[in-house]
Amino acid sequence: MQPKQKSPIILASASPRRRELLTAAGYEFTVVKSGIDESDFSNEGIEPYKFAEQLALAKAKDVAPKYPDKIVIGADTIVDYAGRIIGKPEDDIEAKQIIENLFSSPHKVITGLAIVRLCDNTELVAHDSTTVYPKRLTPEQISQHIETGLWKNKAGAYAIKENGDEFVEKIDGSLTNVMGLPMELLENLLKQIH
Repeated sequence: MQPKQKSPIILASASPRRRELLTAAGYEFTVVKSGIDESDFSNEGIEPYKFAEQLALAKAKDVAPKYPDKIVIGADTIVDYAGRIIGKPEDDIEAKQIIENLFSSPHKVITGLAIVRLCDNTELVAHDSTTVYPKRLTPEQISQHIETGLWKNKAGAYAIKENGDEFVEKIDGSLTNVMGLPMELLENLLKQIH
């Protein structure tokens, strides 16, 4: 398959889901994990979508100086629960609290996306937002999910699957956004810089 892009792409993320989505869409790219520490960024007093965009841009800008002539993609996914930013849980206790809250009412999954190419001062930042309508989970289902460890390193302590989901009734918006990389938005941004 011919690569879809003219300019080489660097994905500033070690996320397996993001790699899978880019590969499935026919892009050729190299993964270079950003060295930023997300805990250095405060989400106090900032709109959830702006926080996701800020982190995505920081990741892209961290990697870009090493590859000034390449397109560097940074992404960050958060969950907005009633205006409160929910990130990745620290431990199983926090994961359980997050799941109990999130699966009581609809919430938004927001992915900030940043594209940086230093050689021509390209800097594009945007976000996508998808509303997730969760299924009601029993205490047993929540406990089983925590025991699996699948919540680790996941915003909102869960990951949606492409082929239906035990946690989700329906979504309003982009499925790839909920998976961590809004492909429709990414393709639109990439078209702007070729």
